[in-house]
Amino acid sequence: MDTQVLGISVDSTDCLYAWAESLGGITFPLLSDFFPHGRVAQLYGVLRPEGYSERAIFVIDKQGVIRYVDVHEIDDQPDNEVLFAELYKLEPELAAKDRQFLQRQQQAEAAAVAEAQAPAAEVVMYCTPWCPACRRARAYFNEKKIPFVEIDISRDRAAAAQVRQWANGTETTPTFLIKGKVIVNFRIEEIEAALQQP
Repeated sequence: MDTQVLGISVDSTDCLYAWAESLGGITFPLLSDFFPHGRVAQLYGVLRPEGYSERAIFVIDKQGVIRYVDVHEIDDQPDNEVLFAELYKLEPELAAKDRQFLQRQQQAEAAAVAEAQAPAAEVVMYCTPWCPACRRARAYFNEKKIPFVEIDISRDRAAAAQVRQWANGTETTPTFLIKGKVIVNFRIEEIEAALQQP
């Protein structure tokens, strides 16, 4: 598709550079909305009074018209299929070709999931480096001295495909596999109940 992904944050360029480095690099440009602080976020209606922006996605056509807006919780991963559908509205002639490619990709991912084995651990956390709820879960397990295995779904695409199967098509992090029980999102009560089972 003839599209360009851009990331924008109210953080400084040094902070964005460090964040991108911590992820091992990213494949799209990052823009700093640091000075005047949050001006772009304010113009798009997503600057919070506390000085940081909502997590949001905007699809903008080549004429500069906003065609789609999704404002969501920081821990939520938007459904890529919804985003692709919105992009196809802008370039409908590419839809059939891209859908065939995506179907082949999904079939390959499904085969990878079928072959992949979850680690032999009672607690497995599927996460991403930037997920705040993942950091809270990590701190919780460490404080309770609960051993766990961590899988970064931004690097392990078979694991990401597995999470999508469990989480109704979204890459929701953290997702847990605890003694064979899947728990989507950091729900302490459900996690503790799963840990209690034999």
